[in-house]
Amino acid sequence: MSEMSAEDFVALIEKSKEDRDWRPVFDTIPYFSYLGLRLEPTDDRLVCVLPADGKFIGNPTLPALHGGVVGAFLESTALVHLLATQEVTRLPKIINITVEYLRSAKPIETYAEAVITKPGRRVANMRIEAWQKDRNKPVAAAHANFLVS
Repeated sequence: MSEMSAEDFVALIEKSKEDRDWRPVFDTIPYFSYLGLRLEPTDDRLVCVLPADGKFIGNPTLPALHGGVVGAFLESTALVHLLATQEVTRLPKIINITVEYLRSAKPIETYAEAVITKPGRRVANMRIEAWQKDRNKPVAAAHANFLVS
């Protein structure tokens, strides 16, 4: 993959916002491609989807998704939310993230949604939640802070 300038990346984000098609952005971020992430935008929400994939299993006896994959999915969901909803002049940088593993995540399609709990000029505080079949039974949640300027 060739390097992309910050200006080109911001232009790609703006085009994705306009077209409501995030595949070009996801294709530009190699880890998003590896995870197979996709975005299901509705009129009022952005839901990220992690597909079912055996390579994400961390405990084959349950089986359950690896905690690192779940944490990366939560962080990625927060980043996507920032890109889609905020004025972006550069890629936000994670400052910290605290993940709460609430129950075993089965190796099935997993969904996540992020909300900005406190937007700031320099730092955005966020809450992210992941679930599988039932939105009311989250498998993991996280609090994260991103440097946005």
